[in-house]
Parts: sequence; structure tokens; C-alpha cells
Amino acid sequence: MFGESFLSNGISVIAGLVVLIWGADRFVHGAASGARNLGIAPLLIGLTVVAFATSAPEILVSVVAALRGESTLAFGNAIGSNIVNIGLVLGLTATIRPIPLESKTLRREMPALLAVSLLTVSLFLDTYLSRVDGIVMLTGLVIVMVWLTRLGIRSADNDTLKTDFEAEIPDNVSMKAALIWLVIGLGALLVGADWLVDGSIGIAQKLGVSEIVIGITLVAFGTSVPELAVSLVSALRGEYGLAIGNIVGSNIFNLLAVIGVAATIQPATFAPSVLSLHVFVMVAFTLVLFAMTYDYDGKAQLSRLEGIALLIAYVSYEAYVVTQNI
Repeated sequence: MFGESFLSNGISVIAGLVVLIWGADRFVHGAASGARNLGIAPLLIGLTVVAFATSAPEILVSVVAALRGESTLAFGNAIGSNIVNIGLVLGLTATIRPIPLESKTLRREMPALLAVSLLTVSLFLDTYLSRVDGIVMLTGLVIVMVWLTRLGIRSADNDTLKTDFEAEIPDNVSMKAALIWLVIGLGALLVGADWLVDGSIGIAQKLGVSEIVIGITLVAFGTSVPELAVSLVSALRGEYGLAIGNIVGSNIFNLLAVIGVAATIQPATFAPSVLSLHVFVMVAFTLVLFAMTYDYDGKAQLSRLEGIALLIAYVSYEAYVVTQNI
């Protein structure tokens, strides 16, 4: 009986991830194409529309989990996704091909990610995320969106990130087709998120672990697969600004939108270990990324050696979490 139930939950998780990943791709495609048809500059689309849409899987999972009274799953998803994005996605990408950081726009985004991470820490200090905390995060999201819009408008025409987005954002999709893909993508995201949350809660109950741990490990890895695909493909194409910019933007939106939405819908208390271990590790990865990409020697880049270090740190962290909880 246990085996059958566990298998059905596993199938629900896998099916949810497949639908979620496909839906995210179609949602981003529709949103980016529609914005370009409206005459919005590609760099501005990339910094706002694409960055927000790339976090759509995490956001939809957050909404579904919070509506089911499982906000801690959403919190774990946001924290875990940021760790996966830096440790696994950027670590693996830099290991395969070192990533130079040439975009001045991207360098301005890095301190914003650090500031948002520290804001998250301050709200987690009392081990309780209230509805007010959620509203603070969503207010921060609006402020960041406005700031990114102004940043995109003021950015130089020769910024490498602008070139990358111009090459990747479709310019031959009709507005009708863009809207159809936007709706289909959103529908797939909702279905995939529902299946993923349902299966994840079932697995957590069968294994006797908390939903937040499942969110940090299983769900976070699954919802970060689109970022992994985008960063790897971008780096192999030489679009280095997009490879790392995709991660920085996604991490900002993961914290502000995912945690903000979940806490606003369903406030929740969590174990002190979430702050002392998981949030600490997330901030540590963010600080390390900031240090690695800081232009202190005239060569701002993620080297192959730094990529391997990130990968080792990520695998060590995940191994510790799994052995301590299962």
C-alpha cells in the first residue's frame, strides 16, 4: 500500500514537472513575443517580462501551495530555487564554459539581488512570515519592477545583455499567436503546479519530513530546470550576459514574488533551522556569487574553477539536507 501510494505521488510530481516546464517555456514565449509586438525594447523585456515569467513556475507553485494551507512548501521552493540557481545552474554552466560578466546593466542588478536577500533574512528572523511581511515583499517587487524598467531604458545601446536579448526574443510571432501561447502556458502552469504540489505533499507525508524540506530539495530542483536549460544553452551560444542575467533576475523575483504571494495568502510559522541553515546557505551563495563576479582584478567572470567550487558546495548542502531528514 505504501509503495503504491508513493509511486502515485512520484508520478504526480514527475507529470507536474513536465507540464510545468513546458508551460513555462510557452508562457515566456508568449509574454516576450507580445511585449515585443507592443514595441517594448528587448532589454526592457528581458529585465522585466522575461525575468518575471521565468519565475512563473515558482510563483504558481507558491499560489497553489498557499491556497492549500502549505505556505512553508512555497517558502522552501523560493529559498531552494535560489540555492539551485547559483550552486547547480551557474556552477554547472561555468564548469562547462567560463562566464565573463561584461554587462554593466547586470553589474547593477547584483547589488539588488544582495539587498533583496538581506531583506528576506530580516523578515525570517522571528521564524514567522505574516501577511504584513508578504505585503512588504510584494511592495518591494513593485519597487524593483519600476527600478528595472528605468534601468532598461537608461542602459547603453552597446550593452552585451541587450544584444543577447535581441537575439533570443522572437520578433516574428503575431500578437494573436503570442496571446494564445500566453494563455496556454498559463493553463499548463496551473495544472502542472497543482500536480506537483499534490505529489510533493504526499511524498513529504510518506517520508515523514516537513513540506519546507521537500520544497527546498525536490520542488526547488524541478522548478529551476527552465533556468538550467536557458543558462546552459545561452553560455554555449556565447550569450554570457543572458546565461547569468537569467539567474540574477529569477532569484530576485523568486524571493519577492514567491514568498510575498505565499505569506499574503497564508501566513505561516516555520522551524528555526530554516533560518539558521537554509536561509543562511542561500545568502552565503548570493554573497559568494557577488564576490566572484565583482570586478576587482579587471576580469569579472565566473571561472571554471569557481563553477566547480559552486557545484561542490551545492552537492554537499543537498547531501546534508537529505541525510538529516530522510
